[in-house]
Amino acid sequence: MLYWLLKRVLLGPLLKVVWRPRVEGLENVPASGPAILASNHLSFCDSLFLPVCVPRRITYLAKAEYFTTPGLKGRIWRWFFSAIGQVPVDRGGADAALDALNCGVRLLRQGELLGIYPEGTRSPDGRLYRGKTGVARLALDSGAVVLPCAMIGTNRIQPLGRTLPRLRPRPRIRIGAPLDFSSRGSGAATGNRFLERAITDQIMTEIIRLSGQSYVDVYAAAVKAAAGPGSAHPSMHDRVPGQRAG
Repeated sequence: MLYWLLKRVLLGPLLKVVWRPRVEGLENVPASGPAILASNHLSFCDSLFLPVCVPRRITYLAKAEYFTTPGLKGRIWRWFFSAIGQVPVDRGGADAALDALNCGVRLLRQGELLGIYPEGTRSPDGRLYRGKTGVARLALDSGAVVLPCAMIGTNRIQPLGRTLPRLRPRPRIRIGAPLDFSSRGSGAATGNRFLERAITDQIMTEIIRLSGQSYVDVYAAAVKAAAGPGSAHPSMHDRVPGQRAG
């Protein structure tokens, strides 16, 4: 109820009137049944524009801390993240990654449309970073198709560190044709790291095609951890996913 109230009455009309997002490829989103919406991640507002523009409810996996913060701020955050379709997952334990994947598979087997950012975090500089293989494991375990998705321009609306969004530019969303990996094996193929990497790289290549971003074959989280305040990012080679550095 909160999701649809926010989407259709409170936030959705505002976003559509003020920013007028342009969407391509909505016909690629199945009307029902499990699917994984795998998107690049440029800005916090990605998780607002995408649910507003896609007709189906999108469920995301979110840090449990968003739902457990005490006080008034915590209640506001809990209401907001519940309203935009996020499900809490504890990422602090030793089995946090496995717990998140199991939760995602459970949602997909219930016929949900699961939203995921394969990079694992927002891009620090607008380029596309190496995808984590969880998206491949979800596809293999659940049999769900993967919809590659590109958010364009949202990093200029709300860059990292900016609280209030800018009114320009007009954001674009491009959703590609479904990628079906069911012929690669079922859940029994999970754990084959070469297969999972190949599938993830194929998904990231489609996101590159849709977004036009440059690709950096390292994890964004590692770049953020290595770069202190005011530090330049380490030297990296831009290349297509899966291509070995020369």
